[in-house]
Amino acid sequence: MNQVFDFIFKRLHLLISVVIVVPTAIIYGFAPATFLPKHLDIQVTTTDLSNFMRAIMFLYIGVSIIWLLGIIKNKYWKVATQLNLLFMATLGLGRILSMLLDGMPSGGYVFGVIAELSLAAFAVYQLRRIAITHPSY
Repeated sequence: MNQVFDFIFKRLHLLISVVIVVPTAIIYGFAPATFLPKHLDIQVTTTDLSNFMRAIMFLYIGVSIIWLLGIIKNKYWKVATQLNLLFMATLGLGRILSMLLDGMPSGGYVFGVIAELSLAAFAVYQLRRIAITHPSY
């Protein structure tokens, strides 16, 4: 039982990230002119914005594939966790910068910054925990 808990806990940050980021990617890019006005205060009125949102969708899905590899295959765990740290920290810091420069966004984005920075901190914790328990990892 303890091994199962350790297996899940070691990958929990990646699993949470996939569960959040893949649906977000789909909302952003699958049908941006339809989904974004319903879920966020974004009106997609140009082809360029649709193109941008679909590119973001596939960027998010591509990153999520690396996280899935880290969940499934132990040899990818460290790089997936490092990517998770980079992805979540930079999104969170970008949102904080926007809050300082542009003002407060809708509640979903405020939740996003909290979730992103929490997942980044959890990734740091996981990397340090593994470095202590498995120094050669």
